[in-house]
Order: sequence, then C-alpha cells, then structure tokens
Amino acid sequence: MSGAAQAASEGAGSLRRATVAYVAPFAAFIAFLGVERLFPGAQANVQAARFVLVAVLLAAVSRPWIPLRPRRPVASALLGVAVFAVWIGPDLVWPGYRAHWLFRNSLTGAAASSMDAGLQANVWFLAQRVATSVLLVPLLEELFWRGWMMRWLVKPNFLTVPLGTYTAQSFWLVAVLFASEHGPYWEVGLAAGIAYNWWLVRTRDLAGCVLAHAVTNACLAAYVLLRGEWQYWL
Repeated sequence: MSGAAQAASEGAGSLRRATVAYVAPFAAFIAFLGVERLFPGAQANVQAARFVLVAVLLAAVSRPWIPLRPRRPVASALLGVAVFAVWIGPDLVWPGYRAHWLFRNSLTGAAASSMDAGLQANVWFLAQRVATSVLLVPLLEELFWRGWMMRWLVKPNFLTVPLGTYTAQSFWLVAVLFASEHGPYWEVGLAAGIAYNWWLVRTRDLAGCVLAHAVTNACLAAYVLLRGEWQYWL
C-alpha cells in the first residue's frame, strides 16, 4: 500500500471511530426510549439498563472526544439557568397554555409524564433519572447535536470542520431537529436549541454547551421533584 493510500485508510478509520464516539451513546439512548414505551411495566429495569449501557459507551467509546473544561463556566451556567426559565415560563405565565392543539396532537403527543405513578416515590429510580438527566443526557446530546451533526451538515468529514463553524443550514436544521426531540415542548426545545447552538458558535467550546445543558436539566429536575411537575419528564 502506498503512503497516500495508507494515510487515506487511517484517516477513514479515524473518521469512523469518531463518528461512533459522537453518535453511539445518543443512538443507544433513543433505542432504549423505544423499548421503554413498548414495555411500560418494566420501566425501572429499562431505565437502569439504559443508564449502565450509555455510561459505558460514554466512558469506553466517547471519552477521548468529551470536553471537560469549559472556557467560560460562569457564563455557561447562567445560560443554562436562562434556558430553564424559558422552558417553564410559558406554563407559569399562561396556565393551560400547553393544552393548545399546537402542543397536544398526534404528532407531538401531550405534556404528560410516561412515568408510572408508583415510581414517583421510588428513591433509587428517581436518583437514576436525575443522574441520567444531569450527567448523561447533556453529554450524549451535545456530542451528537452540536459536536457531530452541526459539523457533519457542513461536511461529511466533520473532523475537518472546526467546532462552532456557522452555516445557516446546519444551525437551523440542528435547532429544529433538537426541538422535534422534545415533543409537546417543541417550542421551548427550539429556543433551547437556538441558545445552545449560538453559544457554540460564539465560544467554539463544546464543554460550555455541555455545562449549560447540564445546568438546565439540573434546574428542571429540581423543579420537577420539589413541585411535583412530573409532566416535564415525558
């Protein structure tokens, strides 16, 4: 094999490994959500298996690509709090807002928790749910949406695209797809996607987006548990 061919082969292998690292945890998480809906009676067991598998994937496969030190931690955390305020704001200001057909239909579903009522007092289940929401979801979603897709839409060899590269197509398509992931909360999901995308473009720091996302989810988890607003945990 010539030197150029060997370099190309090594480059393709590196791209495949990076793609798996960025995509696999998210894909596994989404697959488990499907399993959870198919077997609602096994919710606790499915959540435990999901937590373990996703954590293993992040640690064993994605670890070299996970950024750990945000450059602007205070600003990132404040952004996370602001996104949380936007998330719950419409329901606080306009009671019944979420009952509008835009947020309750066959496409988005309804703002109602799929959690079995008996699990709302299960400390172990709730601890896993919070850990998943605060520790795992920000990592796997930021790796997928802003670490991989936002760059892959610019160029399939996404490793050659610097983090935070802006194109209108990649910015807005990722924001819209991120919104669609959040069902009846799609409009605040869109706002969150725009905010996190903007922060990446501004800072070129994926770790800052992970921190902002984690703070948003931590605030929302506290709100759910302290006020019993279980509908935010779909």
